[in-house]
Amino acid sequence: MASTTSSSELEHGAIGLRDVLFQSITAMAPGAAIAASIPAGAAFAGGALPLAVIVAMVACLFAASSIGELASHLPAAGGVATYSSRGLHPMVGFLVAWGYVFVEALVPTLLLLQLGFTTASTVHSEWSGYPADLWWPWAVLGAILIATVAFFGAKASAKFGTILGAFEIIVFVILAILFIGKAGSHNTLSVFGTSHTPKAYAGISGVIAGSVYTILAFSGFEAAAPLAEEAKDPRRTIRRAIVGATLAIGVIYIFTTYAADVLVGPDKFASFGTEGANSWEGIARASFGLYWVLVFFAIINSTVANANAGLAVSTRMAFALGRIGVLPTSFARLHPKHRSPVVGIAVQFAIAIIATLVLGFAYNPVTAFVLVATIIVIVVVIVYIVVNAACIGFFLRFERGHFHWLRHGVVPTLGIIAFIPALLTSAGIPVFSFVTPLSAPISYAGPIVAGWMVIGVAYLVYLWTRHRSRVVATGLVHLDAEPDQLAEAVER
Repeated sequence: MASTTSSSELEHGAIGLRDVLFQSITAMAPGAAIAASIPAGAAFAGGALPLAVIVAMVACLFAASSIGELASHLPAAGGVATYSSRGLHPMVGFLVAWGYVFVEALVPTLLLLQLGFTTASTVHSEWSGYPADLWWPWAVLGAILIATVAFFGAKASAKFGTILGAFEIIVFVILAILFIGKAGSHNTLSVFGTSHTPKAYAGISGVIAGSVYTILAFSGFEAAAPLAEEAKDPRRTIRRAIVGATLAIGVIYIFTTYAADVLVGPDKFASFGTEGANSWEGIARASFGLYWVLVFFAIINSTVANANAGLAVSTRMAFALGRIGVLPTSFARLHPKHRSPVVGIAVQFAIAIIATLVLGFAYNPVTAFVLVATIIVIVVVIVYIVVNAACIGFFLRFERGHFHWLRHGVVPTLGIIAFIPALLTSAGIPVFSFVTPLSAPISYAGPIVAGWMVIGVAYLVYLWTRHRSRVVATGLVHLDAEPDQLAEAVER
């Protein structure tokens, strides 16, 4: 049956479970995470890194379960903002929206920086005549590509993400199988214990430290939520996609980390990193000939796919805020044929180009990448904590008859607790032994986030006193809202 939609709505029923599943998968950037994010935890967990990945996956599954429960009752392009507004308070929902749309707008910048410096470095290593610092043309090309795909609507963007996501996963799974085969008799289940942690972080403390850094590899699992208004049967589809993507990619992370661990050696794995001989690409070069080329393309593919997913999230969130007047109403303007939020895409493209080039040249692309990543992680981890709390609040306030002590009580509470170490780590607050104060310019991340949120609070005060219905509307605009609620939501 063909989907129907009005001229002011996104295209309902345009995408199915596979599409929204890969929206969350590509938002986690599994290829880049396997090659870069997860190895960051090796310095702390050492050979016990596979166990640390399991701990991180469980923590993220808590949040994924909470978001999935909320998505089944509140299918909305506003995603986490709508959930927080209904579950806690419209003011909280507004601040979540304010912070989340900010960092999601920075996701393409993060990935374009990685695309630039990774491609330039690899091309230079193979062809010395190519300048190692000529990174920016690749970033610009990436920005043009994802904006073009986004212009053609949810179907095109979803198909693009599905193809890219499948490729990177296949490449790393095959390479992991080769690693395990090459390890031979060195395969061991001891890596799922604490015996191979480094001396400085011996035992469970090393595993916890490693899991904190590994959590970053899961960031983005909630990215399917803003596509609820374009998904078929969103009450079930979004929940399945978020939880399914977290679980499926978590299993792949465990499998690939195990493979690298047993090949390198559990007691040597603390030195495993993102580049050089003791990395995924380095081992592929040394052991499997030209397979490293596929690894390189999988990493590049992962950055583009993640940027594409980030653009989809930021533009849908901006659309949701634009139609209720929190952002300029032009953000709710859709292309007449493709039903894509064209103004949001144009603004996102401009932000990506400007922020990528300004930060990349002001520092260098690698340093800029770490700065932007830290900004994103601080906000996203806070959002995960808030949404877990919103799950408890929503089912106690509005769905008490459906309240389940485990799904709506214990799981969200454990989710809140699980993300506190990650928040302190990303903010550089040295509460734990493995957390060290951040150095400049990475230390600017906290003040940047705080400054943005102060502006948001000031804007919130203005809206609450002059246009309160717009703030309240963050929790009202969803597919199941009653007509009178929708009328109030768009009141000016």
